[in-house]
Amino acid sequence: MILEEIKKLAASVYPEVIGNRRYLHAHPELSFEEYGTCAFVKKALDALGIEWKPVADTGVLAILKGGLASDKVIGLRADMDALPITEANELEYVSLNNGVMHACGHDAHTASLLGTAAILHSLKHLFGGTVKLLFQPGEEKVPGGAPKMIRDGVLKDPAPSAVIGQHVMPSLPCGKIGIRRGKFMASMDQITLRITGRGGHGAMPHLNVDPVTIASQVIVALQQVVSRMANPSVPSVLSFGRFIADGSVNVIPDAVYIEGTFRTMDEAWRNEAHARIRRITESVAEGMGATCELEITRGYPCLVNDEALAASITGFMETYVGRENVVDLDIWMASEDFAYYGEQVSSCFYLLGVGNASKGITASLHTPVFNIDEDALRISTGLMAYIAVKSLGN
Repeated sequence: MILEEIKKLAASVYPEVIGNRRYLHAHPELSFEEYGTCAFVKKALDALGIEWKPVADTGVLAILKGGLASDKVIGLRADMDALPITEANELEYVSLNNGVMHACGHDAHTASLLGTAAILHSLKHLFGGTVKLLFQPGEEKVPGGAPKMIRDGVLKDPAPSAVIGQHVMPSLPCGKIGIRRGKFMASMDQITLRITGRGGHGAMPHLNVDPVTIASQVIVALQQVVSRMANPSVPSVLSFGRFIADGSVNVIPDAVYIEGTFRTMDEAWRNEAHARIRRITESVAEGMGATCELEITRGYPCLVNDEALAASITGFMETYVGRENVVDLDIWMASEDFAYYGEQVSSCFYLLGVGNASKGITASLHTPVFNIDEDALRISTGLMAYIAVKSLGN
């Protein structure tokens, strides 16, 4: 009975969910600056009659209690921040904030959780237990919004037995849901490096200490960390995406600035890799006459889905969308601060398929032309509501 009721309500709230998603898409805000988004969420919760309180500065914690007797508690999380990307889509709801874009689908996550809240509120007379709705800021920026939410007590009074979250995925077709038990997403660390030599005329390299060639040697040498030092059975990625040598055609600069990221699925190897990165960087730079300043900023931990919880949720998904539409995922080397919730309580993070090649919706996350097939929001709201109700034991 409750399954059909949830599906009917999901269809009913769908137009509002689309409207909310498009509004949020047009008004994106960067990490920890989600003031308008936060206000929008509060207003929507007020309209539903759901109590809330501010947390983590620009976050919101809402609490929805079922009408039947139960002391069980579960948390549902959506992130709200956008990225510093200039949108290149031609949409009627294109970003109005120049240089800021919802290129990772957090607009959809927020709108979807508001839709789930509306469904659960309408059905509260049919289930027991408490649902905590976590509208979280700052997922895209280390140290992340999740630690701030946790410090502000979102996992206390009452304490949820589990926290569940979802993420849109354009490589997964609309209508499909992806889930993985156990280790799912990688840890993430930020690397910043400054190689300082002695600049000068490009025609007289013997009088200089060229930081460009030295920095290049450092980057090549560091590839050994993954290709020769890491156990092949432990997934690892070391990538550099920023290399600034502000010289000219015939001018060797004094210094080179580099930024990169290291990711892995093993905490012990993570610590060892940090030490190896430092030794290699310092020894190569020193051996070639330069100095280096290396900073490794420890980011999010490895995201691990609780085995038993993920198994249960997989069953709920198969009931809601059909077994043929539930995909067993491989590991994903992206990172998520949702992992911090999993260090405190059981947690499960799954993927919502939003791609549709026939509609030309294939762009990757974090790109200027990223978009979603909004038909996925017909599924997402009801699915999360069903997972919540069933996880509470109803």
